[in-house]
Amino acid sequence: MNIFITGATGFVGCYLRKFLKSPEHRIWGSAYPDVPEVSSEDQIFYLDIRSEKDVFRRVREIKPDWVFHLAAISNVRHSWIRRKETLETNIIGTLNLFEGIREFSQDARVIFVSSSDIYGTRSFSGDPLTETEEVLTMNPYAYTKWSAELLSEFYTRVENLDIVIARSFPHTGPGQSADFVCSDWAYQIARIEKGLSDPVIKVGNVSIERDFTDVRDVVRAYVLLIEKGKTGEVYNVCSGRSYSLESIASNRSQLT
Repeated sequence: MNIFITGATGFVGCYLRKFLKSPEHRIWGSAYPDVPEVSSEDQIFYLDIRSEKDVFRRVREIKPDWVFHLAAISNVRHSWIRRKETLETNIIGTLNLFEGIREFSQDARVIFVSSSDIYGTRSFSGDPLTETEEVLTMNPYAYTKWSAELLSEFYTRVENLDIVIARSFPHTGPGQSADFVCSDWAYQIARIEKGLSDPVIKVGNVSIERDFTDVRDVVRAYVLLIEKGKTGEVYNVCSGRSYSLESIASNRSQLT
C-alpha cells in the first residue's frame, strides 16, 4: 500500500504517519516551507503544492493507493494577512493534486481535509450542525476550504476520482503550534511556570463554545473514512460536544 500524505510534517500529519506506520504500508509525505530533517527510513520530501510540475512528478513517482490531503494554510489569522498565498495554496494546490491523481493515479482513494469554519459563526440552537447545514464563509481560510470542497465534488462527479471529504472541527493535542487557542494558552502557562512571563494569561473572547477533538482521535477518523467512507460524501469530524473557552481556561488540566 503506497500512502501519500501532503503536509506530512505538520501537526496532524505527524500523528497520522505514526498511526499508519506498518510493514504493509509505504508512507510518502510532503513538507513545506521547511526542508524536512527526517531519518533515511522516512520518505519525506520538500514540496510546494502550488507547483503543478513538482506535484505531478511526485504523484507519478509514488502512484499512491491512498492520499491524505492535509497541506494547507490553516490559521484563520494568517489567512487574512496572507490572502493570496492562502488562495494559491488551498485552492490551486488542491487543483494540482487532483490533476496529478487524474493523470497518474486514477484509482487512488483520497481524503480531502476541509474545515467546520465553512459553517461560519452561529448562535447555538440546541441542535448539532449536520453536513447539510448552510455554508457561511466568514474568512479567507473558510472560503478556500469551501472552494476546494467544490473542486472535490467536481472531480468526483465529472472525473470519477474517489474523494471523501472530512470536514474537521477544531482539534488539539501535544505538539500543536501556539497559533491555536489551546496550545497558545498552554504555551503561556509553561512560560509562567518557568518564570519567563508575568503570571497573566492573555485570552480573547472566552464565552465562545467550540467542539474540540483530540488529534489522535482525528487521525483515527481519517483512516476510518479512507477505509469505509462513501465516495463524494462529506463527513463532519468532531466529538459532538461543545466546550466553552472559559471552561478550558479555568481548568489547566484540559490544556495538557
